[in-house]
Parts: sequence; C-alpha cells; structure tokens
Amino acid sequence: MARLDSPFRIGDVTVPNRLYRAPLLECAGNGPDAVDRLVAELEPAAAAGAGLVCQGATIVRGEGGCAAPGMTRVHDRRFVSELSTLTEAIHDHGGRIAVQLEHGGLRSMETWHAGYREANPDLRQLAVSRPPRLLRAMAATGFLDYDAHVLSTDEVYELAADFGRSAKYCADAGYDVIHLAGANMGLIHQFLSPFYNRRDDEFVDGVRFLEVVHDEIRSRAGDVPVMTKVPAETAAPPVIRRRLSAHDAVGICTRLVEYGYDAVVPVNGSVFWDASIVKGRYPARAWRDDRYREGYAEAFGGRLRARLVALGNWVESKCYAFDPAWNADLCRRVRRLVDVPVLCEGGIRGRGEMERLLAADCDAVGLGRPFYAEPRLPARLLSGDGDDSGGASEDARVVCENCNNCAVPQATGADGVCRTPAVLSEAGRLRKEGAYE
Repeated sequence: MARLDSPFRIGDVTVPNRLYRAPLLECAGNGPDAVDRLVAELEPAAAAGAGLVCQGATIVRGEGGCAAPGMTRVHDRRFVSELSTLTEAIHDHGGRIAVQLEHGGLRSMETWHAGYREANPDLRQLAVSRPPRLLRAMAATGFLDYDAHVLSTDEVYELAADFGRSAKYCADAGYDVIHLAGANMGLIHQFLSPFYNRRDDEFVDGVRFLEVVHDEIRSRAGDVPVMTKVPAETAAPPVIRRRLSAHDAVGICTRLVEYGYDAVVPVNGSVFWDASIVKGRYPARAWRDDRYREGYAEAFGGRLRARLVALGNWVESKCYAFDPAWNADLCRRVRRLVDVPVLCEGGIRGRGEMERLLAADCDAVGLGRPFYAEPRLPARLLSGDGDDSGGASEDARVVCENCNNCAVPQATGADGVCRTPAVLSEAGRLRKEGAYE
C-alpha cells in the first residue's frame, strides 16, 4: 500500500510524492507577462510540496484551437524556451512539472464564443469528421456556429507532428512529462469518440491518432515520459447511442500502455462540454456578478443568450451533482490491467480519501479547483500537523465547496480564482494559523 508522501515513477522520472496539481486554466496567454503569470500560478503548489504540477491545456498551433480565452500556445520555440524560468522554479522546490498539450477542435472558441467568431471570421474549426447531426441542429439556435474543416489523412499526420514539435520544445525547456489532453471534448477526445469520429481512413480507430502522436513525440523529444487522459462518455444523455463506455475506456488505456504510454488518467464525462467534467453546485454568484455581465454577453451573443446559458448551467447542476472521487471505479478497473501509474482526479477532497484511493484504485491523486482557493494546499495535506507519525491528519480536507464560482467567469477570460466569501474566509483563517507554511 503506497502512502501519499511516497515517491513513484512516470517513465524514468521520479515524482517525490503522489499528490499532484491537476491541469487547470491558467489564463496566462502568450503576452510579455505570460511566463511571470505562470510562475505565480504554479510555483506555490510546488513550494507547498506537490510532487507533480500540471500546467493546464496549452495549444500546439499558432491560431485557433483554444477552448477558452487566455490559453497559452506552445508552437513557438522561442517563447517556449522562456518557460525554462517556470520549470526551474518548480525544480528548485523538488517538484516535477508536466505540460498538457491540446487542440480544441470542435470545442474551440471559433465554435462557441460569439465575440471571437466576429473578430476572426475566416477561422474554421478543425474536425475529425463532419460535426454530428445533433450538434448541427443545436447550431440553429445561434449559440454555436460550425464552419468545420475536416482533416485529411495527411493533415492528421501533420497535426500529430505539431504535437511532437511542441513536446520537443517543452522537453528542451525542462518539462519533465508530456501530458496529452485526451478528454474533456478536445480534439484528441473527438478522435477517440464514436459520437464524433465517422472517418473512413485509418484514423476511424481513434487510438491510432494517439499512437502517431506518441511516435512523433518519441522521434523528436526522445524518452520524455508521455501520459494522456482517456475518456469514458458515461455521463452522456441516453439519447446518445454512439459513445465510449467504461469498458471502451479500459480497453483504450490497455492499448496505449502496450504501445508505450508511461501513465494514464481515466476520466468519466460526456460527449458535450458540460458540467459533467466539474460537477457541483450551480454557480449563482458568478452569474450574478456585474463584473462579468458584459463578458458573458460578448461570449454568448447577447444578454438574453447569456441568461439562457445560465439557465442551462442550472439544469446541468441538477444532472451532475457533486460525486466524491467520481473517477475512482474507472481508475480501479484500469489499474488492475496495466503496469504503469494510473492517476486519479475528479472530486477528491480529503487526506483520508486519498489514502484509501491509493490503497486500491490508483497510484497518484490530483486536485484541480481546490487550488484556486488554496494555492499552497499540499502543505496542509502533506505536512505533520495532525497525527503522531508526522503525516497530516486523516480528516484534513480542502476548503473548496464545489460551487463552481471559480470556473464560469473564465468564459470571459477572467482568471481562475475562488470567488466564494465563506471559502476565502476559511482559507484566510488557515493562512493566519500557519497551515500553509
């Protein structure tokens, strides 16, 4: 039985403990302050003891593909070389850092962000296949707009090469692990999903794309460890018949491990970009906040449409209530079949829960949104402020209330920060007591 504070290996990289900061939106962009913003966002987790820090989804091309405003792009060697400042900061604290590579495909801003579409009228989404009929019908409402370019076979290989080039730049800048964004409805997920993938070439088998990406990374970046999220579309509405089952996801994980992937992150979700990937309460405070009202209107095409999106968000909150460690069962099924680390994230909130997960379900545990309220959270979960053995007490828990007020404003380009007074008050109290030292 592994403890939270024990090391493990991803490929040839030793990670000093099994608590990691899962990928989030840093909203740092590529501007002159991007590196400083990323350091400010990510270094506290390493300074507080996180064994692995995952930089959130970064885009492998110079235009298009961003699923939200403010995503960083890593297509440019010169810019990525400057990120060595970030990797060195993480290494100075004894931590390891992964970069999550992504392209949004049909989930990109050129689909859903009205203001972005108006400013970039010639920008088309990249698509695995023609958008599914249901999505095309939804576009008639005006909330979505599809002008998709379906990738040819040669273009798929070129896209895989872009992942390989970006991985090379990142490895040269000191990143320890390459983490592919294989879930949450991004383009890799769209290759894997039978809902999206109706191709008639070799890539009708979506795993083939991940195999080609793996080969590109290996040929360009050497032996840098490679891991990926793998989706099960278990939360998709019953009307969606073509979907990835949990059994399918387990099979994909085993195939990828056999092919050479160094770790996997199995996750449950849907075929849509919805609350199934965050779960929790309706973020009423965020929707009422006057600071973001105009940003919502710009993103969704007017105030009325923004209110309708908020209503849909409320409905989703009823369908996807918070479920502790909601990926644990899927991770356990994968862990029984593979001999590489299985990382688990999604709804993990307490030290005792983490130890139980490590006993049976996974090899490392990740937290995302709780870091918005507690940037130095690992200090509380790993430090000796609880039991006689020097470890944190079993009842140590995050202060996050799963209210999602941190996430919704990011549609406007706002930073990912906690905005719930009661949560911030509790974090402030803990800070005054020295809990994060």
